[in-house]
Amino acid sequence: MKTQEHVVKKVLEDSIAQEMEIEPGDVILEINGNKIVDIFDYQYYIEDEYIEVLVRKPDGDEWLLEIDKDYDEDLGIEFENSLMDDYRSCYNKCIFCFIDQNPPGMRDTIYFKDDDSRLSFLQGNYITLTNMKDEDVDRIIKYHLAPINVSVHTTNPDLRCKMLKNRFAGTIMDRLQKFYDAGIPMNGQIVLCKGINDGDELRRSISDLMGFAPVMESLSVVPVGISDYRDGLFKLEPFDSRDAAEVIDIIEGFQKQAYEKFGTHFVHASDEWYINAGRPMPGAENYDGYTQIENGVGMVRSLCDEFYEALGEIPADDREYTASIVTGVLVYDHIKKLAEEIEKKFKNVKLHVYKIVNDFFGHRITVTGLLTGQDIKKQLQGKELGSRLLLPENTLKCDEEIFLDDMTLDELREALQVEIYIVKSNGADLVNGAIGGNS
Repeated sequence: MKTQEHVVKKVLEDSIAQEMEIEPGDVILEINGNKIVDIFDYQYYIEDEYIEVLVRKPDGDEWLLEIDKDYDEDLGIEFENSLMDDYRSCYNKCIFCFIDQNPPGMRDTIYFKDDDSRLSFLQGNYITLTNMKDEDVDRIIKYHLAPINVSVHTTNPDLRCKMLKNRFAGTIMDRLQKFYDAGIPMNGQIVLCKGINDGDELRRSISDLMGFAPVMESLSVVPVGISDYRDGLFKLEPFDSRDAAEVIDIIEGFQKQAYEKFGTHFVHASDEWYINAGRPMPGAENYDGYTQIENGVGMVRSLCDEFYEALGEIPADDREYTASIVTGVLVYDHIKKLAEEIEKKFKNVKLHVYKIVNDFFGHRITVTGLLTGQDIKKQLQGKELGSRLLLPENTLKCDEEIFLDDMTLDELREALQVEIYIVKSNGADLVNGAIGGNS
């Protein structure tokens, strides 16, 4: 593995690093005589109670620092590159890749396809394992990094090679077996494509992956997203309500088997399947602690349960307040119902729930998290918005107040001339924002 220089960006106050006179601009060369490839090497080697750190100062001098500390105590260093290495891009050309379906003219980072195993542990990203070398697998096992989140899609080797357009993609079961044998906790994901990896192929995949339970802790099945920008790409068909019902039936059949054997449901259908099939959401106990909520599994159930609990704890009063709520097409009916519950309890509160159609990506994209500033602006201008507009936080970049189309929150606020309340991903914050509570 190549290594790059690990430049210190910041030293925390009252930290070991500050005591040892490590400063911004210094370069960490080795720990205990070991070259550092990335953040995982660094974190692994600093765990000992006695370590030797080789540092190069800006003037070229090298200091060998001998450090006594508590086991697992951090040195208090932040690096210019948090990963301490270059990000690894994806080797695949998946037939369902959503990045290939992005409209032109978006910021460069939107088009970057990452498939970096290290981001699975740092950020929870799902990876295909296709760009991992044997030494990468060995490092994960050596450091016992967990959990690892794997985009499986299918366990049929030939089909996986075709879906990922990668001749090395068929080794997935061998890789999963190594992690299973080493006791590395895993989560799996299947992006389902109609007529390709559904039906009997889905049954095969779930059955195969259930063989890795309980080390593989959960598996989600989500429908492929299809935007309007698929010219020249593999032809994909949307699932209809009958298809959605079949997927649910397959999954719920395996859930019964898994629960009898492991005490968990193991495999989960994302909320979109239930909504499109016109079926009620399962109860909270079916989601095994919401381990797959970031994949849209149990989001509606969790939101509703938190909402009703929070609403029940607030005494009714005669406050007068008017607000508006932004939502995508998929969950509009659920959000509308929750708004009506608030109005029922608070007789002088009026809530306008606005369903935003996704013109930017196309109308088959219905999730709230892919709404853009320009669509919200265009569809809300001239509408009654009240004292504030409630905007779900997942419409914004996680570390910046900017939408997918690069419109800023300030620009939307200025265009609509309304206070914008960012609703955190929980039902209690929805209630609070809707009745005029503070952020």
